[in-house]
Amino acid sequence: MDLKAKIAISIVTYNSNHIFDVLENLKSEFGEDSHFRIVIFDNHSSEDYQKQLKEYQDFADITFYHENNGFGFGHNYNLLHADEDYFLIFNPDIILKKETLMTMVEKMEKDSSISLMVPKVLNSDGTTQHLMRNRITVFDYALRFVPFQFVKKMFAKRLASYECRDLPDDRDVQIRIGSGCFMLFRGETFKKLNGFDDRYFMYFEDTDLCMQMEKRNMKIIYTPFSEVIHYYERGAHKNSKLFKIFVHSMYKFFNKWGWRLF
Repeated sequence: MDLKAKIAISIVTYNSNHIFDVLENLKSEFGEDSHFRIVIFDNHSSEDYQKQLKEYQDFADITFYHENNGFGFGHNYNLLHADEDYFLIFNPDIILKKETLMTMVEKMEKDSSISLMVPKVLNSDGTTQHLMRNRITVFDYALRFVPFQFVKKMFAKRLASYECRDLPDDRDVQIRIGSGCFMLFRGETFKKLNGFDDRYFMYFEDTDLCMQMEKRNMKIIYTPFSEVIHYYERGAHKNSKLFKIFVHSMYKFFNKWGWRLF
């Protein structure tokens, strides 16, 4: 592909476990290719972490912010005044091949109706992470957090439907809600939406943005032909502080979009 478009790869980090392996991967894949700009927003990580991150300042544009205002705030800071044609929302725990991103950009270059594209997301063992959604209800979220397997078995079909486990592997399809771990936006789309609603500190800002897109008839495409590896840690399932943040964001989300219980 003769790439003419420019892409900003936006990373927001806070003491992220995998960031340095991720940056080494990005360096090996993208090197000094001027079509790609790595832009990092550090949400007031520890001094030792920031010191290590500074070693990548020759490779990436890095902002060290004085406080932690969350995921959406950081990406908005990185991107709302950026000039690139495409903006990639990129978690600090994603392993990406350059060819994967170029293939996605090529598809969006050929089809101007696509506002956002998301890939198939894999665990490090090659199994699929089912992160796409086609509906948002309180019951479905509660079901995912229930620790009792017999309850999940009772609602196995509903859970599979909620997690979009029936997405095809042989064609690109339009979806309602993609995962914020990896979202390839047209730059003009992200700016038109004014980025993420940064009233969410973390969680639900990606869902909220996809809902804003649906309201404006903007097309979101899932492609199974492009894959990334995501070191998914499911923090809200293990960490009580993160779970409280999750519940707080969920409350904000349903207050904004209307409460749908089932």
